[in-house]
Amino acid sequence: MGERLGYAPGAFDLFHVGHLNILRRARGHCDRLIAGVCSDELVVRLKGRPPVVPLSERLQIVRSVRHVDEAFVATVDDKIEIWKEVGFDVIFKGDDWLGTDVWTTYETEFARVGVEVVYFPYTVHTSSTLLREVLRLLVQQDPSEPAPRQLAGPRQGGAEG
Repeated sequence: MGERLGYAPGAFDLFHVGHLNILRRARGHCDRLIAGVCSDELVVRLKGRPPVVPLSERLQIVRSVRHVDEAFVATVDDKIEIWKEVGFDVIFKGDDWLGTDVWTTYETEFARVGVEVVYFPYTVHTSSTLLREVLRLLVQQDPSEPAPRQLAGPRQGGAEG
């Protein structure tokens, strides 16, 4: 029997502990883990807005996580099409998707080709959506005060930090 290849899809925008939890748990269920990082265009199609962090940076972040062996750029949402290209044995998802029509269908389709679907507990206290909202509120707090330096834009005349 060969190595067990896992696939963990996500936008991985505003990388947070929930993302880390999925990747860490996933790595414990396979020999090699590929993180599927949604392209910027796919994020717009799926979420109706662009990611805060561009694809090139999200790839750098995800590739730097010790639990990840490889990062794959997902340009389509169809996990069966991605499976045909990547050839994973197990796919991982947060349990907030458990029982949804789309993932119930995926479970059936993947069972036909011998791919296991594993759900992990969703990290309730944080999400990229929540972080995006907090950032929006921080910027809107008091328009007469300058935005915090890290939210104000590029630094003037200095090296990147």
